[in-house]
Amino acid sequence: MKTAYTIYGALGSGSVPVEATLTLLGQAYTVVEAPTWEGREQQAKVAPVNPMKQIPALVTPQGETITESAAILIWLADNHPEARLAPAIGDPSRGQFLRWMTFIPASIYSLFWVRDEPSRLAGPDPEAQARVKAATADRIADCWAMMDAQVEPQAYILGDELTVLDLYVAVVSRWGSRRVRFYERAPKMADVVRRVDADPRLAEFWEKRFPFVDGWESKGASG
Repeated sequence: MKTAYTIYGALGSGSVPVEATLTLLGQAYTVVEAPTWEGREQQAKVAPVNPMKQIPALVTPQGETITESAAILIWLADNHPEARLAPAIGDPSRGQFLRWMTFIPASIYSLFWVRDEPSRLAGPDPEAQARVKAATADRIADCWAMMDAQVEPQAYILGDELTVLDLYVAVVSRWGSRRVRFYERAPKMADVVRRVDADPRLAEFWEKRFPFVDGWESKGASG
């Protein structure tokens, strides 16, 4: 019996593309549900493996801990090359793969630390918090547009094969200003994320971990 991976995560969170990757790889894994934004009790679940008390965090069957969603996704794809979920080292598209895999957390994902709790930067003033949320939403949309202008997707962002980059974009684009704005600002990637949403290999997974409820494209995962 295979030893399972352990992923510390939560519904609809940054652990979802990692869980989706493990699902496609056919790897056994267990999820420690830890929505850390809900407070200290949830953060305490993650603290033993990640002192930042953030998700996702992956514990490998060998006992190694890996944090940071992009790092986890790249590591999983590289350690299971038979699945072809990332361009191999030496592949002409490897540089662009690494470029966009690091662009997403650096330029987009990181802004949700502010959006989830705007008082971290804006203080207690509700009007200031609203301005921060609006500004970060605009910045996220601008970043998606910039990425879209510099990629030439085929079936998927880098070509004809699904990679962890497609899974990453499909999940992160559902946060923040929601998919409707993403579709408007990133029209070339719009068909890609819809294709990932509809992948039959992930239908049961999406239903459990990030369901497509009525109105989610404009209102978010909670409807």
